[in-house]
Amino acid sequence: MTTTRRTLLGSAAALAGALAFAAPAMAETTLTGVSYLPPSYKALSYGSAGFVERLDASDAIAVDYYDSGKLLKADEQLPALRSGTIDFMFHTTSYITRSSPILGITGLPGVVEALYENPGRIAKGSPLFELMNEELAKEDLRMISMMGNVLEPEYVWSTGDGAIRSIDDIAGKKVRVVSFEATKLMEDFGAAAVRIPSSELYLALQRGTVDAAVANISTVVGRSLQEQLGAVYTLPVTAFGIGLFMTTKRWEALSDEERAAVEDAAAWFEENGAREANDVIYPNEFWPMMEEAGIEVIEPTAEELERLEAGSQAVIDAWLEEVGPEVGRRAIALATGAES
Repeated sequence: MTTTRRTLLGSAAALAGALAFAAPAMAETTLTGVSYLPPSYKALSYGSAGFVERLDASDAIAVDYYDSGKLLKADEQLPALRSGTIDFMFHTTSYITRSSPILGITGLPGVVEALYENPGRIAKGSPLFELMNEELAKEDLRMISMMGNVLEPEYVWSTGDGAIRSIDDIAGKKVRVVSFEATKLMEDFGAAAVRIPSSELYLALQRGTVDAAVANISTVVGRSLQEQLGAVYTLPVTAFGIGLFMTTKRWEALSDEERAAVEDAAAWFEENGAREANDVIYPNEFWPMMEEAGIEVIEPTAEELERLEAGSQAVIDAWLEEVGPEVGRRAIALATGAES
């Protein structure tokens, strides 16, 4: 067949059409996310797993997600986020209040119970949430959600041989802590504060490296610590939330469609994350497990709660100096309901 200009153009058009039909659609954006928490932390991983599932099911974003510290350890997550190695992270606030002081509002003794009992005060879009993001933006960080609330406060869990049943019993004990807020309070009550990751806590209790631990019940169940414990003194020492974080730069680089996909998944996380833990899993599953394990539950007296409030002031003063008095006092007022 003689090749003419018409046949050449026709063949080129046919080839272009075939290639267009065969070529895959443009790949969706992939975001890499991490959490150091393992699935055994059922109450804590419920919200993050739900977020990832919903975001990955969107048409705009695919998720490459690593839990259980498979990609990064707890202390490595924030530097990796800032460097752009990962795109988002779930992190307990108690681990990073020294790096991002405004997050300390989620752990201040004398304040955390008011937050825990009033979920709306730290909900997405609330004045406290917006204030925290204003401060985080100075560090190129953006908190997408704080899972709707802080979690049930961390209490003082002790071994049967040296059960802590009062504030006076804390003096002289070796107590495992994580956050700055818990460290200072325990030291002011006469304890030797020891920072031990949860992955090492079972052996630390078993070997007597520590006599007690300041911990949320999720840590106890997630690490089977009830096997080494005898009592829990429900003094609300501190608390934490699980924040979903990105850098401001990465957030702003997303398209409108991609941001909408993140926000949709985050809305589910916000509505269900803390609520499922605090209102369902803890009372219906975890605390009955403690009863079955024979853990003695000791509630603080009114006098001891007053001592906690008095002792908390030194922690609050130290935090105010770090975060700035104007910002800190407003955050506390919003957290406690003194300002709305």
